[in-house]
Amino acid sequence: MKKAQCAASPAKSETPSSKRLRPADSPGTTSPAGKDIADILESIDKRLSSFDARLSLVEILHREFKCLQESLEFSQQQVEMLAAENATLRETVKCLTENVTQLNRENKKIKETVIDLQARSMRDNLVFSGIPEAAGEDAETTVKSFIKTHLKLPEDTVKNIVFDRVHRLGPIRAAAGRPRPIVAKFGHFKQKEHVKSRGRELKGTDLSVNDQFPKEILERRRVLFPIRRGFIQKGSRAVIAVDRLYVDGQLHRDPDITPWLY
Repeated sequence: MKKAQCAASPAKSETPSSKRLRPADSPGTTSPAGKDIADILESIDKRLSSFDARLSLVEILHREFKCLQESLEFSQQQVEMLAAENATLRETVKCLTENVTQLNRENKKIKETVIDLQARSMRDNLVFSGIPEAAGEDAETTVKSFIKTHLKLPEDTVKNIVFDRVHRLGPIRAAAGRPRPIVAKFGHFKQKEHVKSRGRELKGTDLSVNDQFPKEILERRRVLFPIRRGFIQKGSRAVIAVDRLYVDGQLHRDPDITPWLY
């Protein structure tokens, strides 16, 4: 009986080597629990890799953001500098504009002063227009003859008229052209006014006697003549004195018509 038990015992016992050779523990096989752990670790590894990639992207974006921030700060500084320079330039332009305006006012005053001085230097002058021109003529003799014949002043009065100078204006014209006007500077203002007052004798002719004025004043007078005529037609008393229009004794001011008065 004992021998039978001993013979059976070797079949039931397991040696260490037999344990290692069990299919469940052989290489290349994994238990379900171990497989789950491996999958979890692999998933964690993938997520960590994804997280590392995202972290790298965040770091890149952070660097780019920092660069943009620095660029924005630099641009802001530049804008502030330009704004300050612009404010300075505006102030400079404002000062320059004020200076130019002041210079224009002063220039206008100087110009008007020069025109006034020219007009004063011509106050003793009369311009005789339409008198036929002859070669080698003496302008003073021609004017005195004109005053005697056309303005009908007595010969004795004409002889006493004193001229400082008498001459034709402008270059010689063609024979068929209109004769050049003659400007005569009288030695006495009263004699000049006396001759001028006889200008009514020339009404209806191509001849005329007028005060001499600078070119600028002549242009202004051309503007004022039709306006004066309009006031006269309305029954007002209108008179032009040099380059000013007086209506019923009052100076006529209109920025659009008489800008030189402002």
